[in-house]
Amino acid sequence: MTTAFEPIVLGGRRLVNRVVMAPMTRSRAYGPGAEPTELMATYYAQRAGAGLIVTEGIQPSPVGQGYPDTPGLHTAGQVRAWRTVTDAVHREGGVIFAQLMHTGRIGHPKLLPDGLVPVGPSAVAAKGQVYTHEGPQDFVTPKELSEAEIRQTVDDFADAARGAVEAGFDGVEIHGANGYLIHQFLASGSNRRTDAWGGDTEGRIRFAVEVVTAVAEAIGGHRVGLRISPGNPFNDMSEDDPGEVYPALLDRLAGLELAYLHLMEGPDRGLTTALRRAWPGTFVLNPFTHPDVTGPDELKLLEDGIADMVAYGALFLANPDLPRRLAAGGPFNTPDPATFYGGDHRGYTDYPALD
Repeated sequence: MTTAFEPIVLGGRRLVNRVVMAPMTRSRAYGPGAEPTELMATYYAQRAGAGLIVTEGIQPSPVGQGYPDTPGLHTAGQVRAWRTVTDAVHREGGVIFAQLMHTGRIGHPKLLPDGLVPVGPSAVAAKGQVYTHEGPQDFVTPKELSEAEIRQTVDDFADAARGAVEAGFDGVEIHGANGYLIHQFLASGSNRRTDAWGGDTEGRIRFAVEVVTAVAEAIGGHRVGLRISPGNPFNDMSEDDPGEVYPALLDRLAGLELAYLHLMEGPDRGLTTALRRAWPGTFVLNPFTHPDVTGPDELKLLEDGIADMVAYGALFLANPDLPRRLAAGGPFNTPDPATFYGGDHRGYTDYPALD
């Protein structure tokens, strides 16, 4: 029986436990350079007891930004600034992957430089709003990416992955979930294309396959993870056939020998087990626990063989030393729902250590 506190080898690197700090948007990269700050270095170093830290979403290009004050990995200054974060985590013995997140149609021109507008696989606007420094704004109709722009976006992901390695990251996680660009290509509701990048299952998985392949070729598949969220309606997503699309996607990626697959689970545990069986490598699960947060009971997923690693989000915000508390059976600070997303929440830097 596998437990959370046994080591695991991930991409050739030995991790001290099977507890993952899930990616969570923090919006702390203040200033025009979208560079990480000292506060971010402190925040991640405090949580270095995780077997694996996955950072907040990092845009691989200027047009990939969908929220205010999120960090990038597309300039030399950003690469240098991220080195401060990775060095801090490594000094504490941690392992950290950079999550590369292009938000696609989720965003607003007010968040983008030089007259850029959000882009997507098709000119289909999402319903809803995004916060900007000027207040909430309705999502706009995105610019449909041309063939050349799609190719450039694939290259942007690969370049950002190279920058991540230069910045000292142990690897990258490609964000293919939660209604952002890669998910938008996968989903029938947002991808209305009739060319080779849309239409049938093979067309809709093509962008994801090419991004993951390009990143694996750039830095080695053992340094690359992929996050997916089949059927997740977040950000106005609709998918007619996740039970067909995602097994096909995993089949195309299986030969790349990636570090892991990270599933953000929906309410269908049956799909989870099917994807678990289909994936030949390490399977990281962010389990469906709505309306509760993921807690100590979810460690049983490892014992039952449903996952190889379990990802924790909100509980890691409130408990920087979460793996130690999980091993001891508590106590746990209660997360404040008001601080789940974004903001400069300095209160979270001073939670009491475990007695």
